[in-house]
Amino acid sequence: MNTNTVKLAVCSTAALAFSMIALAEPAHWEFAEKPPLGWNSWDIFGTTVTETQIREQADAMAEHLLPSGYDILTVDIQWYEPGAHGHFYEPGAELTMDKYSRLTPALNRFPSAADGKGFKPLADYVHSKGLRFGIHIMRGIPRQAVERGAELFGSDSSASDVGLRDSVCPWNPDMYGVDVGQPAGQAYYDSIFQLYADWGVDYVKVDDISRPYDEVQRSEIEAIRKAIDKTGRPIVLSLSPGATPISAGEHVMEHANLWRITDDFWDRWGALKAMFERCDTWTKFRRPGAWPDADMLPIGVIEFDRQTKFTEDEQYTLMTLWSIARSPLIFGGDMTKLDVFTKRMLTHPAMLEVNQNSTNNRQVHRFRNHIVWAADVPGSEDKYVALFNAQSESENLDFGDADYASPIIAGLGQSQEVSLSIKGAKRLALFVKDGGDDFHHDHAVWVNPILEGPKGTLKLTDLEWSYADAGWGEARVNLACDGQPLLVGGELVEGIGTHSESTIIYDLPEGYDRFTAKGVVTDVGSVVFGVMTEESSDALSVDTEVRVNFSDLGEFERARVRDLWADQDLGEFESSFFRDIPSHGAGLYRVTPLP
Repeated sequence: MNTNTVKLAVCSTAALAFSMIALAEPAHWEFAEKPPLGWNSWDIFGTTVTETQIREQADAMAEHLLPSGYDILTVDIQWYEPGAHGHFYEPGAELTMDKYSRLTPALNRFPSAADGKGFKPLADYVHSKGLRFGIHIMRGIPRQAVERGAELFGSDSSASDVGLRDSVCPWNPDMYGVDVGQPAGQAYYDSIFQLYADWGVDYVKVDDISRPYDEVQRSEIEAIRKAIDKTGRPIVLSLSPGATPISAGEHVMEHANLWRITDDFWDRWGALKAMFERCDTWTKFRRPGAWPDADMLPIGVIEFDRQTKFTEDEQYTLMTLWSIARSPLIFGGDMTKLDVFTKRMLTHPAMLEVNQNSTNNRQVHRFRNHIVWAADVPGSEDKYVALFNAQSESENLDFGDADYASPIIAGLGQSQEVSLSIKGAKRLALFVKDGGDDFHHDHAVWVNPILEGPKGTLKLTDLEWSYADAGWGEARVNLACDGQPLLVGGELVEGIGTHSESTIIYDLPEGYDRFTAKGVVTDVGSVVFGVMTEESSDALSVDTEVRVNFSDLGEFERARVRDLWADQDLGEFESSFFRDIPSHGAGLYRVTPLP
């Protein structure tokens, strides 16, 4: 790496930070001067969480995580829907609502909310444990309020006067956008946030508002900021979902404390690998009080009582990246079932010190998915350094060498027939690459993948792959990447469901010399289907040596290094430092310059 380039980048980052600080700082930045630490109900309970479960989680949080600083407990989506189930939404479901168009907790799930008390009794219980209480809301006003012409508190107008019927969430059926250009629209937001303040809410996560960040959403963000400020309560504001467009960086940091830089993040390697670029991209907008949010931590017991699918190495990568990128740390697992490893990941003192107090956090090097991040230790010449090995077994397979690559296939139901010779091949790799418009909604299916040859016909789905990954969800046989039935045009098909960026590798049996399949896009995204063969069946290798040059960190040649995860001194090093980091693994270190 060019040392001058690194120094220029660091100076540019510092100059930008200085110019921002020189401006009048928004008062709400004081509400979250460090990245928030907390828990959210979505990953474990979906839409179904109950008061009993929240009280149990609060008890566990106070015992296990509060001593390490985790103090925000958030009730996520659909707390106002009596019949909510799974991770799904029911169009037309009756929602609990007061006469002023304001959603209230479903009494069958939150009985203490009876007699108009709302979340106040539950918030009081959470506060009694030394915790702060948060809720999730959807932007906008309930559709049922608009359709019924319900009243608005503090206004002579009705919900039907301010509801924007053409501003709707593409994935949740509950709300319409709000016309905040008229006083009644602002009055609606003032009334709901005053209600939340009266309940004792300390943290609000507003959904369907930071993507695509259109003019209606932008205006509602401003209205919400005004409404929170009017309450006089220091409510931390989180915006969701992502990815928030980087072009909105200045606006979002002026109005919110944290904002999502990704869609919902689950325990899949492809999504974790993609986070390196996202965290790097948002570096210039990271500062005390305003935090790019890489989303919740799906580790431990999640999704209605299953174990995370992240390996231990991947969990080290997750926690190390979130730490050195200073993302909020919002745990998503069941706190009543914390195992020793998960608790250590969440509460490790050195990891938390990096997350809460480091400065000048930045990516300094990336080559072939060996990635180095660094940060400054306040009041010291020392540096924090994170080494990541984001290589996979497929790393040495170059899509540029593919035997076949389709044109860009874009749009629901669009497809491409694939047929090519695999004569003499020992290994087959199937690629699904992003079509160039970001990888969101790039659901894809390899329909009826078949091997043909002297031995006859063999369904590829009858073989076990040696490696498979997907950018979202996971590659699955005869299921979509999200675990749903594998449908094309409404019909069940056989094949492999996946999502870009995806690589699936098979070791081929003898006796087959042709591969055929149909590649189909099953959502609104765009992809390229590719196939590559290899005549060698040697094991795919991963380069484990990850190195950082001291010249990339500062003006020193010798340093002492300490392994922070292992709590172990590693000795003195000249010019550079490296460790053997396993595939998908990470290390976190403190580097002390020596004369």
